[in-house]
Amino acid sequence: MNKSTLWTILGVIVAVIIAWVLVDVLFSVLWFIGKLVIVAIVAAIVFFIIRGAFSRRE
Repeated sequence: MNKSTLWTILGVIVAVIIAWVLVDVLFSVLWFIGKLVIVAIVAAIVFFIIRGAFSRRE
């Protein structure tokens, strides 16, 4: 095994580790954005239900 092959193998291992971390961060951010959108939709629905309930009683 020569020096070039060793650096190639080391480069592939480092690239896989960096890609793994980047994909993990990307999915975490996407999951957070997805949860944020769902919370916003549920909050809007609850807001309109509460507003409708109070407007009928007046």
